[in-house]
Amino acid sequence: MILFYLFMSKKSRPKEEFKVWGDVFDQFTQRTVYKLITQGHFEGLESPISIGKESNVFSALKKDGTRVMVKIYRLETCDFNRMYDYIKDDPRYLKLKKGKRNIVFSCVQREYRNLLKAREANISVPTPLTFFKNVLVLEFVGDNGIIARKLKDALPKNPKEFLSKILTNMRKLHQAGLVHADLSAFNILNYNERPVFIDFSQCTTLESSRANEYLERDIRNICNFFRKIGLKVDENKMKKDVMGK
Repeated sequence: MILFYLFMSKKSRPKEEFKVWGDVFDQFTQRTVYKLITQGHFEGLESPISIGKESNVFSALKKDGTRVMVKIYRLETCDFNRMYDYIKDDPRYLKLKKGKRNIVFSCVQREYRNLLKAREANISVPTPLTFFKNVLVLEFVGDNGIIARKLKDALPKNPKEFLSKILTNMRKLHQAGLVHADLSAFNILNYNERPVFIDFSQCTTLESSRANEYLERDIRNICNFFRKIGLKVDENKMKKDVMGK
C-alpha cells in the first residue's frame, strides 16, 4: 500500500479516521489513480464520501484548490454477475465479453457516457470530467469542501416543489432516451434545494427490453419516499408526466 500513501493528499494523510480498504486499492487501481494524478486531473485523494455496492467515492484536491469526486469501481469484490445483468441488455454493449475487468471497465465507460448525455440534455447531474480503466472523475457537488447530502438525509424545505424539479429531470432524461434504473432518495443529492441525480452506473437506453420495468421502479421509489414525508402522489400520473403523455 506504499503507492497509495504517496498519492494521498498531504492534507488527508494525518487523518486517523481515514481507512484504507484493501479491496479498493489493489495495485492495479493504485497505478490507475496515479496515472490520473500525473495527467493533472487531481493532486491526491482527500477523504471518502460514500461506499456503494460496486464502488467507493472520494473527494480529491486539484492544484487550484478546488475539488473533484473520484469514483473507484472495485475490481476484487464487485458483484460481477449483477453488473453484467444490468449492462448485457443495454443495446450499446450487446457485444460485451463476460470477463471481470471487461465488465467493470465497460460500466465505468457507460456511466461516463450516460452522465455526459444527461448533462447535454440540461439535466442536473455532476459533470463527468474523465475516466480511465476502473476510475471515473466527476465534478464536486457541494460547498466549501462539504459534499451535498443525499435526499434521504436532507429533506427539502418545500417537498412539492422539490418533487416537481425531480420530475422535470426525469422527463428530460426520458426525452434524451435514457432511464436511470436506480433512482431513489439514495441517488439524489439535495444541493441548495436543487435535486442532483447521481450514480448512473445502471442507467440504460429506452431501447432496453427492461426500460419500462426500470422506469416504473424509479417512479415507485420516488413516490414511496415522498408519501413518507406527507405528499399525495399518483404513480400512474407521474409516469405519464415523465413520458410526456
